[in-house]
Amino acid sequence: MQYKLYTDVHEFYKDTYDVLMRHEAQNLIPLGNIIMGHEGKDKTDWRDPVHWLMATISDAKGTQLTAIMTPPHNITLYATDNVINPEAISCLIDGLKDREIPGVTTEKNLALYFAKEYTLRRGITFKTTMSQRIYELTAVNPDIQKVGIVRLLDEKDVHFFPYWAEAFFAAGSYGKTEMSIPQEAAPYLYRIASKKIYILEDNGIPVSMAGFTRTMQTAIGVAFVYTPPYERGKGYATSIVAQISQLALDKGFTKCVLYTDLANPISNSIYQKIGYRPICDSLQLRFE
Repeated sequence: MQYKLYTDVHEFYKDTYDVLMRHEAQNLIPLGNIIMGHEGKDKTDWRDPVHWLMATISDAKGTQLTAIMTPPHNITLYATDNVINPEAISCLIDGLKDREIPGVTTEKNLALYFAKEYTLRRGITFKTTMSQRIYELTAVNPDIQKVGIVRLLDEKDVHFFPYWAEAFFAAGSYGKTEMSIPQEAAPYLYRIASKKIYILEDNGIPVSMAGFTRTMQTAIGVAFVYTPPYERGKGYATSIVAQISQLALDKGFTKCVLYTDLANPISNSIYQKIGYRPICDSLQLRFE
């Protein structure tokens, strides 16, 4: 097995793109990242490839394992064709000996295998921070009732959007129960300027949000789905996710991809009603 560490994102893109595309929806995170790095249009915060860890493990048959980490985020892995090669995992761990890895986020079986081997070697432990399911949609259920009006998030929303964003992040990060109070406008204005987040208004009042994340060749990620607690149970999340999913399909994408928290049966039920179908399960594991 050969461990190859990359410093050039364009070379990494060339060597891994076709491999990752074998499971495009499953590889939303690594594919979206290498496309973004290859295009080089956005280098804010963690998005600058100069800080990334990019590696492949190969043998005579080709690439067996792909790894990418965009600090401070977890490492993401893909075992080619979802065939876990123990020798490739061992080779990767050898190659990572001088790197600090906070955790792993990837397909469930691979995440567990890697975490067990990595923590055994390092003499540390790991814990599950989120059990997720990856869904894919190719057609929106036409029977979904459209409630309210969907529009792009814009600068006039800065009086409430930072609080919604922090509430969304708190709900999905390592069991936090309290949200951070926004201190600066800049990170939220960046999100607004990206023109990827949408607001659902009912009678002129913002009641829910959802947006797009990584853009791939034929697929686009859907995320940032949040409805304030006092507006839940009214069909708002279902409506906005259905509407922006259809918007993506109308723009020419053949599928939408999203991650759900398996601990939230309501959201999983909502997405399936819209037309999302399970692709695989994924784990977020944190090393301690």
